[in-house]
Amino acid sequence: MSKEPNRPILFKIRMYILFLVTFFLAANASAQVIAGGSDHSLAICKDSIAQTWGWNSNGELGNGTFNKSNIPVTVSFLTGIIAVTGGWNHSLALKSDGTVWSWGWNQAGQLGDGTNTDSNIPMQVTSLTGIKSIVGRHMSSLALRNDGSVWAWGRNYNGQLGNGTNADSNVPVQVSSLTGISTIEGGGGHFFALKNDGTVWAWGYNSDGQLGNGTNISSNAPVPVNSLTGITAIAGGGEYSSLALKNDSTVWSWGNNDYGQLGNGSNTWSNVPVPVSLLTGVIAIAAGGANSMALKNDGTVWIWGGGFANNIPVLVKSLSNITSIAAGSNHFLAKDTANIVWAWGGNGLGQLGNGTNTSSNVPVQVINLCQGTNAVNEISEQSDVSLYPNPSQDGFWINSSSVVVSPLQVKIMDVNGKVVYTETISQFNSEFKKYIDLGKQAKGIYFVEVISGNPSTQDFEGQSERRTKKIVLQ
Repeated sequence: MSKEPNRPILFKIRMYILFLVTFFLAANASAQVIAGGSDHSLAICKDSIAQTWGWNSNGELGNGTFNKSNIPVTVSFLTGIIAVTGGWNHSLALKSDGTVWSWGWNQAGQLGDGTNTDSNIPMQVTSLTGIKSIVGRHMSSLALRNDGSVWAWGRNYNGQLGNGTNADSNVPVQVSSLTGISTIEGGGGHFFALKNDGTVWAWGYNSDGQLGNGTNISSNAPVPVNSLTGITAIAGGGEYSSLALKNDSTVWSWGNNDYGQLGNGSNTWSNVPVPVSLLTGVIAIAAGGANSMALKNDGTVWIWGGGFANNIPVLVKSLSNITSIAAGSNHFLAKDTANIVWAWGGNGLGQLGNGTNTSSNVPVQVINLCQGTNAVNEISEQSDVSLYPNPSQDGFWINSSSVVVSPLQVKIMDVNGKVVYTETISQFNSEFKKYIDLGKQAKGIYFVEVISGNPSTQDFEGQSERRTKKIVLQ
């Protein structure tokens, strides 16, 4: 590459670009929404960012690393989030603009971005707009559009995409013959849709009767769940069971019952819905691996099945004033009226978020949740500096569309604000381009801070120009 000799680089300032990197603390922040993944947990904070904690072997925390965390970390660069959901080592977020973003494990295409490559940063799901609800389960994902249509992607071995085939898809495909849908949910290898008329439809794996249609035959297209009407909410467990909440506040269940997850006082499987014992006044339901849970209108939480060895609901002690619940594969979450999040169950991977890896059979508080982030924000005002290619493999070019103040200082930070590269550029080539080699850095999102001039000295009118740009290494 030819370079110019030491010619002076002329002066240029844009007064309105003042700073580029902010470290912010969300005052009085609190969790607004909670969700459970297989061995990780998710929450939406008051400022509409997402935080995650727990296992991260496939990047399911979405913070640009593959390191597990037993305290909440912030999902990289996503804002305006209104819903989150966790699958088996992958996660999804719905933004207020109706787009869906995903990260984590992608072996079966469950990220929906047209690839089968894992990602530890959010990637936009292909061709999905106007979405109002999302579900992540096992190795598949589901979305509900504003028009009442349902879309699915990922693993389809047992027909869980519901499109009449058994072929996996790494882009969304429409679930067959479903209209007028108000709610979607899923279990280990099966999904549900609740219609506006209060009926429930199910598809996918059915070895244990989890579709609730009186058979044990899997279906790659939606089938009606037997004898269920007036349903207001649905939930699916990872160990092949299903739940429904009726408009009379009673709960019904069907499918596998080895661990008592049907909650009817027995351990007998059922391929049609049976009533859960002793539960009335229920306003919300959730299901994990082999556990089921319910939130009552008095703010108490009840649980049955799984490691609790209970085939009827029992009260979760020391919880009160609860407003929402969620479940992972072997851990549970509850949010109270003060928006404090409580967790209990398995914690070997940090999924309780209390700073330890010790399991707990009583609720413990998730710490540092939504109290602040130290992520880098990109300032998007007009700038004479561009980076390309973006995304890139091993490095990128810095290009200036006009002359800039010399010297040019370059600082590159990861999503947590840690500086990973610095350089002072005193010479460009004849096209005002400079190549930055990042081949030794891990894949992920980085922020490039470019400062023209010396901010510690009095340049023209005492100003130096700074800009920031986001670069993705993949």
